[in-house]
Amino acid sequence: MTKFNRPGGVSRRTMLQGTAAVGTAALITPWGTPLRAQAVRGGTLRIGMAHGSTTDSLDPGTWENDFTILQGHTRNNYLTEIAADGSLVPELAESWEASADAATWTFRLRENVAFHSGHIMTAQDVIASINYHRGEDSTSAAAPIVAPIVDIVADGMTVIFTLESGNADFPFVVSDYHLPILPAVNDGAIDPMTTDGCGPYVLNDLEFGVSASYTRHDGYWKTDRAHFDAIEQIVIHDNAARQNALISGEVDYIDTADLNTVHLLERAPGIEILSVAGTQHYGLPMDTRAEPFNNNDIRMALKFAIDRQQLVDTILNGYGEIGNDHPIGSGQQFYNAELEQHTYDPDRARFHLREAGMESLDVQIHLADAAFAGALDAGVLFAESAAAAGINLEVVREPDDGYWSNVWMQKPFAGTYWSGRPTEDLMFSTAYSEGAAWNETYWSHERFNELLNTARSELDQDLRREMYYEMQDICANQGGALIPMFASYVGAHTDALVRPDAIAANWRNDGQRIAERWSFAS
Repeated sequence: MTKFNRPGGVSRRTMLQGTAAVGTAALITPWGTPLRAQAVRGGTLRIGMAHGSTTDSLDPGTWENDFTILQGHTRNNYLTEIAADGSLVPELAESWEASADAATWTFRLRENVAFHSGHIMTAQDVIASINYHRGEDSTSAAAPIVAPIVDIVADGMTVIFTLESGNADFPFVVSDYHLPILPAVNDGAIDPMTTDGCGPYVLNDLEFGVSASYTRHDGYWKTDRAHFDAIEQIVIHDNAARQNALISGEVDYIDTADLNTVHLLERAPGIEILSVAGTQHYGLPMDTRAEPFNNNDIRMALKFAIDRQQLVDTILNGYGEIGNDHPIGSGQQFYNAELEQHTYDPDRARFHLREAGMESLDVQIHLADAAFAGALDAGVLFAESAAAAGINLEVVREPDDGYWSNVWMQKPFAGTYWSGRPTEDLMFSTAYSEGAAWNETYWSHERFNELLNTARSELDQDLRREMYYEMQDICANQGGALIPMFASYVGAHTDALVRPDAIAANWRNDGQRIAERWSFAS
């Protein structure tokens, strides 16, 4: 175990006592629903987490699971913050502005922000933090998203980024969870393994794959946030153990509820289910280079041969939304609500088969539950619904072990999941643009790629909306991704907790900012 005890830190026993002292149940209205009490200061928030590994690291360039991402937001601040409504708001940057071509971005930094060590944030800290992820030798997972930065300079408390080309979403980019602002050390670089930060909580103890604990940063500059005295992250991989920990009061919140047994939690007294529809989606990508998927009518036939609502009801137990064969979630700023929704329609599927010169189709789909929870069952349901359209869909069961290296992007028709991205550009650029490493359908569409490049540097929001609307249309009706459902983030918590009316959908756990946005009830 790695320990980072500091004066004023609390022991596990002290923190548990603190929770008992302030953790009172919410009042119940005559009609049986909880009446939200006012937030109060105090207590220890104990979070049971489904993820976390002994191979995790303090290095922000390696963060990739919910344990490390939550740790990042509990201990650190970023230049910008994605608010609960999906908008971008200032954090360590008070303001920002772009040049006319969106290739130069000027950020004005907040004054007198204190790190846990007492060091006051400077522009050099910001430059060192971003530079850590740049360059040919960088091992950071964020290297591709900061690669377009060609120069960073400081002028007092102003930092100026020069990009190789315009990017209207650049302020969103610097909110990425890999890019916390850490203190620069003597050589002008950050120590990626530092435990210091300027976020709401100070890291006290950490054992990756097991737990982490924090106490409130008394010098935190946000006076209306960070109500808890302390935070505990506890890794509980087993679904039943995690849910039992919540029911028995060992934890106050679990970040993932098992959809097969969530109905038991729904009936448990004092427990509330948290379901947030976000950008997480499950898909069935088709290799658009391979027969028969190189024929768009075949792709469309399959899109109309799947019963999306049945999958949401059965695989997601109702905790989700039907998808429309593009990766943009309904809560995103440029979501195209005007686009015709693809629904189960065997006659229309048959029409597209005939357009492809076929009366029937025999095709295989390669699945494992590693692709997404319930993927094999989803395949069976898909096969049953497709049969009515004359499509004989054979579900090939693949091993979970090695699925992502041996099946995904290797077999022509398989399963996948995406947590999504906060902006349309990031999502499309990651998985749909020509040549992208994770373009899992190997799709290349000239008009789509043209729109993607143009929209990226367009600052007029109305024009951007038009372009992203058209891109969703092209993707849904000409692309190789069959996206039948968006899976909600489903967790649960004791009703002693007060949560905001609006919960962020960009990541689990209220945008991974539960530690500073939630509180116990009065």
